[in-house]
Amino acid sequence: MSDDSRFYKRTIVKDELTSVLLGENRSLRIYLPPGYNELLSYPVIYCQDGEQFFNFGRIATTITRCILDEGLEPAIVVGVDVNNMNRTSEYAPEGERHDAYCRFFAEELLPYVESRYPIRSERNERIVAGDSLGGTVSLHLALDYPSLFCRVISLSGAFFDITRERIKAEDDLSWLELYMLIGLDETDVKTERGTFDFVRENRLTKAEMENKNVTLHYIEKPGKHLWGFWQGELDAALHYFLA
Repeated sequence: MSDDSRFYKRTIVKDELTSVLLGENRSLRIYLPPGYNELLSYPVIYCQDGEQFFNFGRIATTITRCILDEGLEPAIVVGVDVNNMNRTSEYAPEGERHDAYCRFFAEELLPYVESRYPIRSERNERIVAGDSLGGTVSLHLALDYPSLFCRVISLSGAFFDITRERIKAEDDLSWLELYMLIGLDETDVKTERGTFDFVRENRLTKAEMENKNVTLHYIEKPGKHLWGFWQGELDAALHYFLA
């Protein structure tokens, strides 16, 4: 039997970034992998809903296990917390704070983190991850800033007409790589904006992405629109980009 206590010995730095663009302080959680050494350089995973990725997604425990036991490349994880009162406004493409949030991510967050940690600066060494609307804003960040982001993990992304129209407006998205998971039980998901069939919406969005030559790793499997489903799938998503 393996000693699981090894997976709980890890470094998570809590930090706070003052954002001029958002007019507030934003809390960050920064995971440093086993054997972390400032003389080395690391890929990075930026997670929307940072607090949930760490508390409900257990990303620190999962990636530590993958690094120690499964040969995964060590990476830094940056969880970007969100105030739930502003979540839809920031993450939804039509939200009034969406543009400011995307600018914050690209113009304030990245330089702040990369000036403090030895993160590789190539875009294919950055992964942006999110669940539901967090998946949506992660994709839109890549579309808005293709020089910065080209790899996205979407866990049951909330992809609706506005996102599909954005994809249609692009000439070619062969530079974009997406790990796209959807649970087959997500046909009647209640959100603050209404009830949606996430399976249908993701299938429609998948078709639009394929038309634009996105490199797509698309998975449908039994699962609900909950962290209980996504937590168990993080392992495979991390291996897809970092193995």
